[in-house]
Amino acid sequence: MEQKSLFEDNTNQPLASRLRPRNLDEFVGQKHLIGEGKVLRKLIESDKISSIIFWGNPGIGKTTLAQIIANKTNSEFINFSAVTSGIKEIKAVMTQAEENRKLGQKTIVFVDEIHRFNKAQQDAFLPYVEKGSIILIGATTENPSFEINSALLSRCKVFVFKPLETEDLVTLLKRAITDERGFGNEKINIEDDFIRIIAEFANGDARSALSTLEMVILNGDVSDNGEITITKETLEQCISKKSLLYDKNGEEHYNIISALHKSMRNSDPDAAVYWLARMLEAGEDPLYVARRVTRFASEDIGLADPHALEIAVAAYQACHFIGMPECTVHLTEAVIYMSMAPKSNAMDVAYMLARHDAKEHIAEPVPLQIRNAPTKLMKELNYGKGYKYAHDYEEKMTSMQCLPDSLVGREYYKPTEQGMETKYKTKLEQIKEWKRTH
Repeated sequence: MEQKSLFEDNTNQPLASRLRPRNLDEFVGQKHLIGEGKVLRKLIESDKISSIIFWGNPGIGKTTLAQIIANKTNSEFINFSAVTSGIKEIKAVMTQAEENRKLGQKTIVFVDEIHRFNKAQQDAFLPYVEKGSIILIGATTENPSFEINSALLSRCKVFVFKPLETEDLVTLLKRAITDERGFGNEKINIEDDFIRIIAEFANGDARSALSTLEMVILNGDVSDNGEITITKETLEQCISKKSLLYDKNGEEHYNIISALHKSMRNSDPDAAVYWLARMLEAGEDPLYVARRVTRFASEDIGLADPHALEIAVAAYQACHFIGMPECTVHLTEAVIYMSMAPKSNAMDVAYMLARHDAKEHIAEPVPLQIRNAPTKLMKELNYGKGYKYAHDYEEKMTSMQCLPDSLVGREYYKPTEQGMETKYKTKLEQIKEWKRTH
């Protein structure tokens, strides 16, 4: 347990620690949460924080915002480590918090990496959160729905932090160069393009961006007058990338992901793997590539090979668990599988046709027979009347109408004769023939 680590000031700390924002005006990013007029900002400024969970990737401001709350609040603020603390330490703090409550003093407990607490440790917080002995602020990089006990989670408001935009990181990096807490007392000569490259390389992570900048400056060329100049060679060495031309937000980014997609669609595994390597070696986020491959699995393969989606999702999970550079083989496996699989765009066509009708017939009423009828009034209005439960019938289907009256007869899914979809096409024809004759 650490009570004052958020307030320590050490000039020997890494740049990311030295430059940590001291107030909301210095905080970069998360405008959807702490922009002017936003709920969380109002709660912080009025010192009316309730128990909350901050969820998001590393390096995007969760701990920093907790520090700002610590500086702003009149409550006792305790910084708690989920890595080093056990139930004994939790109970000691909770006992003190209960005494503070009786004396009219609020206690805010900040728990970094709260997902590392097991169920028993999380349960130790619950009674104190319930009766208001503490205000809990938890920070986690994992989905709270899976990693935090439902009873505790139900008593906390979850705020989702987004990866920082490139422009946010550019602003942060430029401040680091001019702020006296950073390199404001040095003469730094660095091109704006280099700052943007560092920002893009950080992939939304402020800590990573500042650490890279610090490394670049410490390895810069120093002139006789003390000026530090950053060269392209120094930048390449520090980010371990030879290509600085790949802009993750620019035209080349979209050109290459398009090349990957179209190579897989054209059943060209060699070209697909090449474009995959071009993206990853230039610093692309492997999770971005995995998301695009997952989309491809349904958009261009679909039921022609249902296993393709499983492969794509598994590759995404592997990238999430392992990261670069090890996950390159998982993405390669997925990309080659997609390239070799039979192709069908029937899923995409079906949705596009249905979307058109959904927009054109946005107010079509749901047929009464398939409406839910949980109340007496709804039953009196004939909600659910005439509903046929498919499992009650030998064929496990009925001729009951499920589309709105104006759309009866519409066909959206039109299976091809590629791969497994041949089987689904035959099955669908049998279903439609049965319904026509019944």
